[in-house]
Amino acid sequence: MSITRRTMLAGTAAAGAALTTGLPVLAKAPMSNQQAPGFHRFKIGSFEVTAIHDGTVQRDMPKGFVRNATDAEVSAAFTELGLPGDKLTITFTTMVVNTGDRVILLDTGNAAGGTVGNTAKNLAAAGIQPGDVDVVAISHFHGDHIGGVRGADNALVYPNAEIVVSEVEWGHWMDDAKMNAAPEAARGGFQLARRQFGPVADKVRKVQWEKEIVPGITAVKAAGHTPGHTAFLIASGNQQMMFVGDITNHPGIFARRPEWQAIFDMDPQMAIATRKALLDRAAADKIRLSFYHAPFPATGFVVKDGAGYDFLPALWTSTL
Repeated sequence: MSITRRTMLAGTAAAGAALTTGLPVLAKAPMSNQQAPGFHRFKIGSFEVTAIHDGTVQRDMPKGFVRNATDAEVSAAFTELGLPGDKLTITFTTMVVNTGDRVILLDTGNAAGGTVGNTAKNLAAAGIQPGDVDVVAISHFHGDHIGGVRGADNALVYPNAEIVVSEVEWGHWMDDAKMNAAPEAARGGFQLARRQFGPVADKVRKVQWEKEIVPGITAVKAAGHTPGHTAFLIASGNQQMMFVGDITNHPGIFARRPEWQAIFDMDPQMAIATRKALLDRAAADKIRLSFYHAPFPATGFVVKDGAGYDFLPALWTSTL
């Protein structure tokens, strides 16, 4: 007798029926209804790097999310990645670098609540307590990057850490004249910066681009998304990686289409120039990148592909 797809399916169905009707169920495993702690480690030279999952949000896709593309084109781009075309799905990944001498946290994530604000919790799961952090370095002052500076009690989450920011970013958001000149709807960002940093303003270290913030980590100009948006180049031995913050939103969308202008970018043309320059550099020099809004663990490499770039997630390994 020849075996056809129909007879095979019929046999499978019969076997399934026998299993469900003729034999007792030996075990019923309860659903966990929770994810494992969100952290992922890798090495850059002698440095140990830990990606920390702060959370994920999904909301209705804003009209005009990309200034220079139609909503239909944007929907198609998200669908191409297997994401809902009518939703804006955003992930958030902070990063810790242990140089052996210092523990540096790059961005603090969102304020805790809902599905985000999990940086401190996942740090603890990774064996890093808030008091272990020596330096908190901020890429820029948007709320999803500085919301975790203070907890619900308004106390500093990382009490022993020196806060390091770009002098350009500080100069913009802490300028009263700029805040007063901004539209009412845009003043929330200025007010948040004051709440998070104002009480410790005299202790915040303001740094210049192309200068080391600690040995092995250099602040890199990445302006456009915000005036002082900063990437961080991590170098140890002969290996390099760059935490590039928000030079893209999802790199599967904006690295592939580097000319697209997201509504979050304050200076769209400068953001495009920065995006291309840093992606070109990473592709040419094979620098590992970590994006703030890439799918977790948000780290890998880019290769040039026509007018855009493909993001290639780094291989996950069980050993460092």
